[in-house]
Amino acid sequence: MAKQRHQDPLAREAKAIVVLAFRNGPIEDVHAGRRRPLCEGDTEYSHITQDEMKLIMKNAVNQIYKLLRMKVDDPDGYETKIAHGERFTRNWDDPEKV
Repeated sequence: MAKQRHQDPLAREAKAIVVLAFRNGPIEDVHAGRRRPLCEGDTEYSHITQDEMKLIMKNAVNQIYKLLRMKVDDPDGYETKIAHGERFTRNWDDPEKV
């Protein structure tokens, strides 16, 4: 049986929220698309369009709002969602301590 590490609850929650609100959203479509060889690796050029960035940010805000609303209105459902998101973050680094 794999040893479970004790994790800061806020780190656990933050990583799960990122998966649920950001990683599994429109950014995945951008990430999965074809490479743009003309600007690849050149930080002088944008790698996503303004419309893509707007869609990504709007989706993230909407998803985070839904999660925070659920945290207030349905704590058990929220914990279930966080546990689901956590399944995808087990190998992620913890956030930097502030």
